[in-house]
This record gives sequence, C-alpha cells and structure tokens, in this order.
Amino acid sequence: MAISDLFKPQLDLNFEEPRPSRRVWLVSDLVNEVRGLVERVYGDVWVEGEISNYRPAPSGHVYFTLKDAGAQLPIVLFRRQAMLLRFRPEDGLHVIVRGRVSIYEQRGQMQLVAETMEPVGAGSLQLAFEQLKEKLKGEGLFEATRKRPLPAFPRTVAIVTSPTGAVIRDFLNVAGRRHAGLSVLLYPVSVQGDQAPGEIEAAISALNAAASADPNFADLIVIARGGGSLEDLAAFNSERVARAIAASKLPVVSAVGHETDFTIADFVADLRAPTPSAAAELITEAQHTVAEYLDTITHRLERAVRYQILQARQHLARLLISRVEARVSSLLHRAAQRLDELTFRQESAIIAQLRRRQTRVAVLTAQVLHADPRQSLAHVRGHLVDFRARIERALERLLQSSGSRLAALDARLHSLSPLAVLDRGYALVLADDGSLIRSASALSAGDRLLTRLSDGVFTSRVESTEASPAEPAPPKPGKDRKTRK
Repeated sequence: MAISDLFKPQLDLNFEEPRPSRRVWLVSDLVNEVRGLVERVYGDVWVEGEISNYRPAPSGHVYFTLKDAGAQLPIVLFRRQAMLLRFRPEDGLHVIVRGRVSIYEQRGQMQLVAETMEPVGAGSLQLAFEQLKEKLKGEGLFEATRKRPLPAFPRTVAIVTSPTGAVIRDFLNVAGRRHAGLSVLLYPVSVQGDQAPGEIEAAISALNAAASADPNFADLIVIARGGGSLEDLAAFNSERVARAIAASKLPVVSAVGHETDFTIADFVADLRAPTPSAAAELITEAQHTVAEYLDTITHRLERAVRYQILQARQHLARLLISRVEARVSSLLHRAAQRLDELTFRQESAIIAQLRRRQTRVAVLTAQVLHADPRQSLAHVRGHLVDFRARIERALERLLQSSGSRLAALDARLHSLSPLAVLDRGYALVLADDGSLIRSASALSAGDRLLTRLSDGVFTSRVESTEASPAEPAPPKPGKDRKTRK
C-alpha cells in the first residue's frame, strides 16, 4: 500500500467542486494521526539493508541508518532489545531488521523501531564469536606469553561444570584410573542458558578467593562441558567468562565440547583440552608417566629378584639332594655290612654245630666197632638209623631256622631302608639345613621344606601345623588286677 492511500479518507482529490469548508491541522495532530495510521498498517515488517551511521547512545539505545542503493531508513533499537542481540552491529554490516514503522514527532521523520536484527549470510552467534575473538585477541588475552604452565603434580583440581551430566563422571573415571591420589573439587554451575555465564564467572572468582585464603585449597581450575551446537556453547563464548578466566590467579584448563569445537574460553585459558576426558589425562600426565616408569622398574626388579631366588633354590636343592643321597647311601652301606656280618656268624654257627655232630657220630661209631657185632648189630643199626634221622631232622630244622632268620633279617633290613619306605608312598621331609623332620612341633608357618619321594624331589612351604590327638595310655597290670577283684 502506498503512503498516499493512507490519506484518502482526509483528502478529496476531486478538484471540480471546491470544498464547502476546510480543516486546518496542527502539525503535532497531523503527525500523530499519520503515525497512528502508519503503525497500524506497518506494525510488523522485515527490512533488509546495510548499516551506516551506527551510533550507540549512553542510555543503551542504538541508532543507525539502514540503506540500499535507492533509499535509506532511520532505525532505532531501544536498550532492552539491544541487550538481547548476540552480535555487535557495525557500519557496513548487511542485516535484516524486524520492527514497526513509526514517525518521530520532534523531527517529523519516519523511522523503524527495531525489535530483532540478524546478520545476512552469517548467524548472529557466529558473528558475535568472531567479533569477540578479534576484540580479545587485540587486547592480548590470547598471547602465549601470558599463559601459565600447569602444576606437574597437582593435589587438588577444582572442576566447574554441571553436577548431573556425563562430563563429571568421565572426568572422575579417567582421573581416578591414572592418579588415585588426586582430589577433585566439584563447583556445580549451569553450563547452558542465560544464567550460565554469570554462574561460571562467579565460580572462577570464588575458587580464586578460596585459593588465596588457603594455598592448598586447589592447584588449578577445569571448566568443562560436553559437546553441543553453537547455541549450547554460547555461555563459553561470552566476554564475562573470558575475562574471568584471564583474571584468574589459578591456572585454567578449558575442556568444552568435542575435539572440533572451539570457544572463546579455549583461546583465553592456559590450556585447551579437546574433551573433558582428555583434560583429566593432561592434568595427570606427569603423575601417570612417573607411575608407569615406577611400574616398569618394579616389574624389572621383581623379575630379577625372582630369577635370583630361582637360581638360589635350584642350587640349594642340588646341595640338599646330594646330602640326602649321601646319608641314604651311608645307611644302606651300614645295613649291608650288618647283613654280611650276620650272614658270616650264621654260617660259622652252622659249621660249628655240624662239626660237633660229626664228632658225636665218630664217637658212637668207635663204640659200636668195639662192641660185639653179633649181639648188638641190629640194635646198633637201629640206633644209627634213628640217630641219623634225628641228625637230619635237626639239620633240617637248623637250616629252616637259619633261612627264616636270614629272611627276617633281610626283610627287616629292607624295611629299614628309606628307599623302601618311599616306594610304599611315604616321603622324607627335610628342613632347609638338610635335617630330617620327625615332629610337627618342630615346624612353623612359613618354613620352607624339601620333600623326597621315590621318584623325585619338590619344595613346599608350611601354611599351618596341627598336633595329633594324644592316644590314651594302656592301663597298668596291677591296677587291672585290683579292678577285677
């Protein structure tokens, strides 16, 4: 609708007949009337153009001109709407402005009272990010010379983040796995929304104040948040958070978003971590390196000690086995010598007894020969037969008795042999010094033992000892007789 159309109710364009009367307007009345008509018809419009003559007022209002190649339009952006802008307007910026057309009475000038404004071609958040980045960079807040190194072995880390998100859980998990002695102090804040920048700024100030009062309160600050869109990360692109980080006396680590996300906080902080988990790794890097080195040295030392102990055990086992074999061989030699001695004595006794029997037979034979053979031949023959049978039986009994005695001695000698005992499932238990263990009371928990079986040797260690229950003593014969009485 053209502006001339607005005046049709008041203007009579028929010049053929003059008006019977005319109305004379006051300037203010006419301007107010036109302003009301314009605001009703053009109460919500979008206008695109380029900013020029940008003038922010001390009151917070913003004035500029929106122009294109053929016309220009004054724009006023009042303080409340200006505070909601996510970027800073400047001359030459191509924008789209939404508002209502009005007339400024004091000048009689048409203007657009803006409600919102967006840059053309780039989002307001991205533009605000680039503008603040250039501003702070110009002030030197991104310079590497002002960034402080992190403490190599921090004792307490203060983390500023949401207490309910996955960020704090991931951070605690990584930090606890790599540095169990690290204390983590959580300062809960909002990490998204209009109140987030103020809370983050207050958290940094409070932590620095506490660290000034107590140097052991915290060694550094970690500002952490998970990934998100540019709108989600807007709190960490605010100027007040950036200046709070720059003013911090404690070193600050920025761990905001994912690896591809960059915020103003990343550029101002003393160290930028790609993720909150990576921040935990960077903070504990020196401690983890030392711990890994100590683990490596410990494992090498353990292997060396185990190797030395193994060699010592093998050497000791060889010594103990040699000593045991020498003792067993000595026992066997003494037992074999005793068996030979008994055998010789047995043979000597048998020969002596045979000689006595032979002498007796010779005496009896001589007596028979001197006697009358006709009278006593039959008696002598019977006596000789009987005597011979007696001698044979005696010799047989003597031989059987000697054989049984020799077999018993051999069985006893075999039973006394340690090797025979081992063949029956028993074992020789020796102490470290090679002495034979005969009682459980001689052992203590932790003693090392060498056990000899019939086919080899193994080493063991005492876990516990337990005495066998005592057997009741047999009753004395005297007391039994009294009891029977």
